[in-house]
Amino acid sequence: MNDLGDWIALWRVPGIGPVSFKNLVQHFGSARQALDAPRNQLVQAGLPKPCLPGVLNPDLDGVRRDLQWAQQPNHHILTIDQASYPSRLREIAHPPPLLYVNGNPEYLNQTQLAIVGTRNPTPGGEQNAQAFARDLATYGIVITSGLASGIDGISHAAALDCGGISIAVAANGLDKVYPAHHRELAHRLVNQGAIVSEFPLGTAPKAKHFPRRNRIISGLCLGTLVVEAAHRSGSLITAQFAVEQGREVFAIPGSIHNPMARGCHQLIKQGAKLVETAADMLEELSQLIDITPSLCSASPSTAPSAMLETTQPATLGLEKEYFRLLGHLGYDPTPIDVIIERSGLTVEEVSSMLLILELKGYVACSPGGLYTRLSQETDNERISI
Repeated sequence: MNDLGDWIALWRVPGIGPVSFKNLVQHFGSARQALDAPRNQLVQAGLPKPCLPGVLNPDLDGVRRDLQWAQQPNHHILTIDQASYPSRLREIAHPPPLLYVNGNPEYLNQTQLAIVGTRNPTPGGEQNAQAFARDLATYGIVITSGLASGIDGISHAAALDCGGISIAVAANGLDKVYPAHHRELAHRLVNQGAIVSEFPLGTAPKAKHFPRRNRIISGLCLGTLVVEAAHRSGSLITAQFAVEQGREVFAIPGSIHNPMARGCHQLIKQGAKLVETAADMLEELSQLIDITPSLCSASPSTAPSAMLETTQPATLGLEKEYFRLLGHLGYDPTPIDVIIERSGLTVEEVSSMLLILELKGYVACSPGGLYTRLSQETDNERISI
């Protein structure tokens, strides 16, 4: 085996992580020498006994599969001692010794910001993720996330949609896409960014892998934005890693009645920077990076992504009764019976008006029959109802 094969063989040993890998290589001088060491020397070097069989009898078939994979177009395996290995990631406490990359590895050394959040966002959370990802990508910032359902996938897609670059960090081997319904998104990421993982091919997406993935997401980036997160959320783990790595943490506030805002409020209480627009983040980072609009054809939003400023009915293109009904919704998820009580209208009138407002993009219906008013920029091309 060549040097890369030796690294892969040692990295594939069950139970070997970044710390034990580094210790073995430093103790023996190279991965090859660690693999050739007798049992007693491995024990003396501190290798846990459960790892001994894997070092003494390495998975050579797995090594061959990884090396063959790396020979295919857009496939790369980076080692931590290579110049192409992302410099920011190298700075964290326990960087992965190898990175599997499907896509363009050069993007890994560009300026990145992470956008993370719940897998089950509210309509407002979806809108915020799209707006922030688009606006940040407009300034040439790479949007990095975890390829999960919800906020992660929405952020990746929004950056790509406007011509920006996005990087996904996976919690499994890159021979599979997880979740499977993101196959098309993964294909776009490979062509317009990259998917990376520290896990060898064939590794399943186990629960214990996601915190390891999260530390890579934050480690690649200047800062992490949490869009929506419950009180106990994997997104908060990413934010905690960012704090430990000396990176910025940003959070979008929400309604006190929205359980998906509680994690963000917790972060803000702990010192995360409250942001309402991408401009708030760019202002904070302006002393660290050169901020110039570049990649996206779309221009950044100037209005707060999470709020709609008071607008007259004529500019919205709505008749007065529809505009008044919007005023009874606010931006919290609201049951239809509450809307009926507030408006004084009949069930039939409210149901009909909400349907039309939903079709025109002014409100969204959430599970449980809750309605939420969506943020909208003034659109003179809207057709009056």
